Parts: sequence; structure tokens; C-alpha cells
Amino acid sequence: MLEGLLIGLQTAFSIQNLLMVIAGCLIGTFIGMLPGLGPMSIIAIMIPVAISMGDPSAALILLAGVYYGAIFGGSTSSILLNAPGVAGTVASSFDGYPMARQGKAGKALTIAAISSFAGGFIGALLLMVFAPALSSVALLFHSAEYFALMVVGLSAIAAFAGTGQVAKALLMTLLGLIMATVGEGALFNLPRFTMGIMDLQSGFGFITLAMAMFALPEALFLVLKPKELGGDGGEIKELRISRAEAKAISPVIGRQSIQGFFIGVLPGAGATIASFLGYAVERNIAKKEEQEEFGNGSIKGLAAPETANNAACTGSFVPLLTLGIPGSGTTAILLGALLALNVTPGPRLMIDDPQIFWAVIMSMFIGNLVLLILNLPLIPYIAKVLTVPRNYLIPFILFFTLMGAYIGQNNATELLILVGFGIAATALKFADYPLAPLLIGFILGGMLEDNFSRSMQLYDGVGFIFERPMTLGLLVIAVLLVIVPSYRARRAKARQEGVAEGD
Repeated sequence: MLEGLLIGLQTAFSIQNLLMVIAGCLIGTFIGMLPGLGPMSIIAIMIPVAISMGDPSAALILLAGVYYGAIFGGSTSSILLNAPGVAGTVASSFDGYPMARQGKAGKALTIAAISSFAGGFIGALLLMVFAPALSSVALLFHSAEYFALMVVGLSAIAAFAGTGQVAKALLMTLLGLIMATVGEGALFNLPRFTMGIMDLQSGFGFITLAMAMFALPEALFLVLKPKELGGDGGEIKELRISRAEAKAISPVIGRQSIQGFFIGVLPGAGATIASFLGYAVERNIAKKEEQEEFGNGSIKGLAAPETANNAACTGSFVPLLTLGIPGSGTTAILLGALLALNVTPGPRLMIDDPQIFWAVIMSMFIGNLVLLILNLPLIPYIAKVLTVPRNYLIPFILFFTLMGAYIGQNNATELLILVGFGIAATALKFADYPLAPLLIGFILGGMLEDNFSRSMQLYDGVGFIFERPMTLGLLVIAVLLVIVPSYRARRAKARQEGVAEGD
């Protein structure tokens, strides 16, 4: 391992590779800030450029820099405009945007930058130490375990509901699961619920739905309730975080760096699920008075998903490099780039091409430091987006919302879907229905159905639940996640009633 680290350091610190790290981080950060593009699109575009370099190490360092740079920068539009730049930063908008509305945009961006750096750095450290061992653990997860993992994610849905809104959150989750069934099914490649519209053959686009649930309603709210929402147009203040705030988010960063990394290791999980689970876990373990802050500008609610998604991004390189299994759509494109460069990822990569394996890991340390140095000085200028007058800000949000939806699927029908869902989401928001559970149900619904149907085929029924101990264990955890919060709430209520009677 020590020999590999020395080789990696020598390769990563060459002038060419240092320039590749900086270029990848710059491109990724910029792309991540633009809603709708995301790392998948730009990496696919950049593959011919990477192949033309001829050096696999430099090419992969550049593409990896774009990947985690996009996750790092994706929080900016989530915090400032409530328009998530990439799927992994949707959860960042739950508390990041309320902070921006409260005049704390600078502080929110600072917390996001520090949390992202810490998650990426700790994730790279864990990747360096545990990559060989974790490759065998990742192989233990099959369709049945992934199905159970999705159920765990859905069972934590109450974390995204406000006080007294659990029933509404469950209803919205169900609606999201229903929407995930539109398009071709997992068992049979036949269209379902498309109403004869060919453009719905592959289902609703995630970017379109994310924009419709968050960005478009925000633009409409700025028009309908101008006094309640939007930037205050004043000077950006509170760029620094206090010692007490740093102390409060430190354990969150530590927990979510580890949890996010291990979720990223699982093929198919990725940064999006890691960020949602990170947010849910921190809200569930928070004190009762702190739970009320989640969704209203909690610094822990922002630090958790930002740390988890960057750590998961790093963790996703474990199955890619050690097993040759892509953990997400982005790493699938990276796998294609590796094969095009005549590099075969897998258990022998560390032996046959140690300079590639270790150089990528070393470049992640450099890349996360570069991202922090690039982003922190720019925070006062980035935060000034909120000082733009509303009559300019609204068209700006609408433009990026429409552009993001169109680029995501390259289909004009997406614009009609966006407007339709956007109007419906605005009505639901007025009725005080939480929109995040709908999006989570939609994201997890497709993966839930795919893995459940695959497990049913392999085990000829639902017997896989009892035949695989890990699956059963995960499902027990899911049940506990539903029962324990309800039990705690009833116990607290009974205690309050007992105190009232005693008085």
C-alpha cells in the first residue's frame, strides 16, 4: 500500500495531472451550478477529449474532477434559487434555501463548502484505506438487499415532514411511487400509463420533476407572495460561521462522511440516496427542539446532505475501480471512458496499473482542496445573486428552469410536463403539502420496483425476504424507523397529558 501511495503521489503531482485536477474542478463546479446539465452530460461530452490525451491517468483524473466538482458546486443553485443543480443536491435545498431567504446566504454557502470539502476529503481517506476490503463487501449486496435498502430509504420519509404532517408526507410519497411507474416496466418492456404519448415511453425525467417541484413554484411564489419570499436585496452578511455553529455541525460531518461513503460504495445507491438518508438520520437523532428547525434553515440540515453526497461520490469509485461495476449513471460513463482508454477496472487494477488506481485517489485529496480554495473566496460574489431585484430574478429562475428541463431530456414535451407539474406543485405548496417526499418516492420507486421484480424472478416469489439474512435485517430496520418515532411521539404526548393532569 505504501509503495502504491508513493506511485500515486508521484503521478498526481506531475504538472499535467495537477492542471487536469484544476481544470476538472473548475468545469465541474460551473456545470454543477447550472440546473439540468449535471456531471453525466458534461462527462459524456468530454470523453473524446479525455481519450485524445492518451494518458489514462490524466484522463481519469480530469473526468473524476468534473464529477466531484459538479457535486460540490451543485449546492449553489439549490441554496440561492431552490433549483437543484444536480440530483445529489436536492436535499441541500431543504434548509439551504430557507437560510438564504433569512439573509444567511453567505453562511449557507460557507457551510456547504466546508461540509463538501470534509465529506470529500474523509471519503478519499476511507477510499485509500478500505478500497480493497470493501470491494468484497459490495459483492455481498444483490437485488434483494438493494430492494430492502430502498425500503429503508422510504421508511425514513417522516424526516422530511413537518410537525403534524406525517400523513401528508406519506400521501406525497405514494404519489411519487405512482409517478415512478409511468413508462416501461421492470418485468416487461412494455409502456405503462403513457396515455399513448411516445415521449412518456421512458417515464418522467428526474430533472424535469425536480425543477417542477422546487424551482418553478418558487418563481410563482415570488410573483404571488412578493413580500414573503425572495432575496432582501440588501448587503450579504454573515459569511463566517461561529465557533458554536462549527461545534454543532462537526459531529454531523463526521457521521455523514462515514455513512455517505459506505452508501456510495454500494453499486446503484449513489450520492442522491446518501444525501436523503443523511438528512433523515440527522433529523431523527436530533433533539426535539432541533427537529423543529429542520426545513426552516437548520445548519445541521444543510451540513448533513452536503457531507453525505460528496463522501458518497468518492465511495462510488470503490466498485468502479476494484470490481469494474458502475455505482451510478456517472460512474457508468467513467467505466466506458476507462475501457476506451484500454484500462480494465477490476481486482487486478491495483496490481497491473497501480499508477492509475493510486493517482486517482491522490488527485481527490488535491481536488477537494482546490475546490475549497476556489469556492470560499467567491462566496460573497456568488451570494449576491439574491441581491438582484425580483423583476430580474424571476425571469432568471424561469430561464434556467426551462433550460434545465429541456437539456435533461432534449425534448420539447418536457416543457409542457414541467409547466403542468409546476402549477400542481404550487397548489400543493399553498395547501401546505411537503414536496420533498414526492420526489424521494419518485427517485426510489424505480429502483425499488427493479430490484423487487428481479428478486422475485430469482427466488420465485417473496421467499427471498426470509432466505437472505441481510435483507431481513434491513427490513427490520425499516420497520423500526417507522415504529420508534411514532412510539416516542405518543410517549411524549402521554407524558405531557400526565403533567397537565397533575397541575
